[in-house]
Amino acid sequence: MSLSAPVPEGDPDSLIAALAQAGRAAQAQLAQLGPERRKAGLRAAAKALVAGGSAILEANAKDMTAGEARGLSAAMLDRLRLDPERLGGIAEAVAAVAGLPDPVGQVIDRTERPNGLVLSRVRVPIGLIGIIYESRPNVTADAAALCLGSGNAALLRGGSEAVHSNRAIHAAMVAGLVEAGLPANAVQLVPSQDRALVGSMLTAAGVIDMIVPRGGKSLVARVQADARVPVLAHLDGINHTYVHAAADPAKAVAIARNAKLRRTGVCGAMETLLIDARYPESAGLVAALLDAGCELRGDARACALDRRILPATDQDWDTEYLDAILSVAVVDGLDAALAHIARHGSHHTDAIVTEDQAVAERFLAEVDSAIVMHNASSQFADGGEFGLGAEIGIATGRLHARGPVALEGLTTYKWLVRGTGQVRP
Repeated sequence: MSLSAPVPEGDPDSLIAALAQAGRAAQAQLAQLGPERRKAGLRAAAKALVAGGSAILEANAKDMTAGEARGLSAAMLDRLRLDPERLGGIAEAVAAVAGLPDPVGQVIDRTERPNGLVLSRVRVPIGLIGIIYESRPNVTADAAALCLGSGNAALLRGGSEAVHSNRAIHAAMVAGLVEAGLPANAVQLVPSQDRALVGSMLTAAGVIDMIVPRGGKSLVARVQADARVPVLAHLDGINHTYVHAAADPAKAVAIARNAKLRRTGVCGAMETLLIDARYPESAGLVAALLDAGCELRGDARACALDRRILPATDQDWDTEYLDAILSVAVVDGLDAALAHIARHGSHHTDAIVTEDQAVAERFLAEVDSAIVMHNASSQFADGGEFGLGAEIGIATGRLHARGPVALEGLTTYKWLVRGTGQVRP
């Protein structure tokens, strides 16, 4: 079996249609092979990523050189960079998906009607999923693994920043899948960086079953505006940590520092710190962040806490920095914190630090975000940390799936009705 189908020729719509048809045929084959074969394919793909490590890192070095020449930000370069440890983590994440319970065929519920009909809802794959993403090459492996693990086929379109890395990762994974007897076209990478192909994916209703965008605000906005295919959106992470008056000072410093500075370029990074006006250790909290190398931009009361804090603009409260920059506001209690989050948040991840359990429970109940945390760093907003294996993104909408989207989030369901000859009167 060849590693991939020949690249079809023609205009963008024809190319995407041909790739989609090949993907749908591969997905039908996956359904016949069953879960154990899919799991074996994932384990083989993980081994192939390790075996192909030198080629993948060499390809990534080309992308890093090009990215530096293009003037990519430090945060973007951090997202792009691969090293042996990160590549090992990517392979481990693929293997971990193989170890997760298979959602396909899971019975969600079962009821028996008075007329004897037995009704059940059963999880099934969505079909062919298109993933459009930007600079993170790990998405190539994560998305492929999650689609395969949930019985779907994947059509991937990565960003130009990671083009060499994506191709190397894709080639290694497909080699592993083919070795395990899975169809090569179960995971396809769009062979060109032509932006017109993105438009063709977005309008391929009827052949692509769902689009998942992963990237910056402009990418997601374009997908949502132009798509004729259902979209599972991952919006920007304007994440807040609210340090309540009853916060433990040691926890507040540790959580805030980790939430902002562990990795500034991830979507779970804190972008705004809200400090209760009655919190007694405010100066120490901001000093700890400043001393760790974080630039702070604050409102008037925050600026009064430390002369090193710069005045914030209106735009700062709505900015995902993805850098060692943090906006800080002093708020008058829980209601003011909730109002600020409702006005400026992106419904991604928000956290409270407090020892007052009643306040914590109200925060957890009233903040309308996909992930709401108490006494924990927002950097735990990750499918792996939630025990879901790799994730395809953090869905911030309210329909279908919300929060880290892993295997279950990439399935839908169908009704099975079993009768004994009933007819409707």
